[in-house]
Amino acid sequence: MKTIYIILSIIGFSFSVWSQNAQIAEADKKYNKYSYVDAIEIYEKVAEKGYESPELFQKLGNAYYFNSNLLTAAKWYGKLFELNPEQEPEYYFRYAQALKASEEYEKSDAYMAKFYEKSPDSRAKLYAENKDYLKDIEIHSGKFTVTPTDINSEFSDFGTAFFGDKIVYSSSRKEGALYKKINPWTEQNYRDLYVVEKDNAYKLSSPVNFSNVINTKYNESTPVFSKDGKTIYFTRNNFNSGRKGKADDKSTLIKIYKASLIDGNWTNVKELPFCSDDYSTAHPALSFDEKTLYFVSDMPGGFGSSDLYKVNIDGNGNFGKPENLGKTINTESKETFPFLDDDNNLYFASDGYPGLGGLDIYKAKITATGYEKPMNMGKPINSPLDDFCIIMDKEHKGYLSSNRIGSVGYDDIYSFTKCNYIVEGFITDVKTGEILIDATVEIFDENRKKVTETKSNALGKYSLAIECRENYTIRASKKDYESAEKMFVSENVDNLSIVNLALDRNVFLVETGTDLAKVFDISLIYFDLDKWNIRPDAAKDLEKIIAVMKQNPDMKVDIRSHTDSRQTHKYNETLSNRRAKATMDFMIKNGIDKSRLTAKGYGETELVNECKDNVPCSEAQHQKNRRSEFIILKM
Repeated sequence: MKTIYIILSIIGFSFSVWSQNAQIAEADKKYNKYSYVDAIEIYEKVAEKGYESPELFQKLGNAYYFNSNLLTAAKWYGKLFELNPEQEPEYYFRYAQALKASEEYEKSDAYMAKFYEKSPDSRAKLYAENKDYLKDIEIHSGKFTVTPTDINSEFSDFGTAFFGDKIVYSSSRKEGALYKKINPWTEQNYRDLYVVEKDNAYKLSSPVNFSNVINTKYNESTPVFSKDGKTIYFTRNNFNSGRKGKADDKSTLIKIYKASLIDGNWTNVKELPFCSDDYSTAHPALSFDEKTLYFVSDMPGGFGSSDLYKVNIDGNGNFGKPENLGKTINTESKETFPFLDDDNNLYFASDGYPGLGGLDIYKAKITATGYEKPMNMGKPINSPLDDFCIIMDKEHKGYLSSNRIGSVGYDDIYSFTKCNYIVEGFITDVKTGEILIDATVEIFDENRKKVTETKSNALGKYSLAIECRENYTIRASKKDYESAEKMFVSENVDNLSIVNLALDRNVFLVETGTDLAKVFDISLIYFDLDKWNIRPDAAKDLEKIIAVMKQNPDMKVDIRSHTDSRQTHKYNETLSNRRAKATMDFMIKNGIDKSRLTAKGYGETELVNECKDNVPCSEAQHQKNRRSEFIILKM
């Protein structure tokens, strides 16, 4: 009986192994056909029975990763590295990305460092060059308010486009779909385009199927419309005239199509000439002048799994040769979902740059020579999961798609508005406190580029709206005044900063009898105790008087020096005379003709208060009597 038991055990074990191998083989078939949901179900059953292998954990991690479930992908990649810490370089990158879904940034960075050691491609270099990327992202965060829309369903809803006062988007919802056909990749319905009305508050109406000409029994998504609304470009599975096209490996890829609106009906649906059965083209976006079409493709010759391209459109609607946007934009990973705003900024989603996790949305200014370095849009535009498909209008209001925590479906559509930050204050005269009307107030960003400007009103007040969470310099200027500047950061919790600016007058109305000392706020030409030689600080004040006299060659000035009542009358008269003469000599030495100057010391004979001999006074009261005057005798 013992022998029989052993034999039966071996048979049972062999059958178990055979069954296990059969299950894995079946799962592999589904995995290779991109039926990730079905493949996951089988792989996980095998794993639950205790089976472990690097290949199993790789495919489980990949299946979740490619289906944008990064939280669960991290679980299986973690088991992969526990089983065998040495993996192909790409798995270090994918695990680092997946860890960000649960905001494990320190651990993610550790795997990015290992990725850099294994394969220093552009993604690794971008990380190595900016290990403080989270601080940089924080600087650009808080500029928008993001809110889920009412059109989200339990299914995948994403990829909005402006269509007049409507929004067109893609959804795998069953309600309203032309066909009830399940996509094996997602186990959801194939996507159709839907249209909703948009009011001034960006509230959306109930969705309606967009078109039975545009929509088919396969996927349609990411439309873009010409400004006149008569042309649509959109993404669709390779499906023409009721026939599904296939690549050499028998897979059906995606292409960009174009259609025209004639007499209220969409017609002439055609794929664009640069599309192919053997690679994907998708997610079209139009430049502001509609002369350039941007799109995504994995065509040969690119840098990563998908790159951004552009193609020229001539006046007859013909397309040129697609051009890769280059290494400034594209990485060895995935760049996708482009959008261009009215100011010639390119927005796109990428998981190749150091970000918050999954796909993040980036902004790159288009210049005459190429593209500026992409900037992460920060929170809450981006999250630890996938954020993509951004569109916005001139007022920086728009929509984005995301599968972030809190989404009700596979992907959801969110509306956003730009944060309105206000800086306001008063412009005054620095000496008199008088309000200054019609002063120019300008705000510059940290690169000294002017952001906005205004004028102070009848109350001397200004008010300007700017972006939140930025470093700014504010400058006020007015004719006859020196400009004044202050730096500030727009991050007050009340979204309001008060910045008052006081300007110093540099042009004055002078006439016969004007005291230039008062004009330039020179209360005293300073001398050392009982001395009359000109000190350096006194020289600076005298240079102001000299400059005015040089600008006015006919001006004559009487220099008057006064003392307080302390010391004797004779002493004060002698001292003030010597100081007045020393002042005149200094001005003559510095270019003023002697004939234009007179000088006299008045001692204590012209006191401005009651501080005479034997009258107790404070030092401040005596100070008022110790003064210098420069009286204009002739203009």
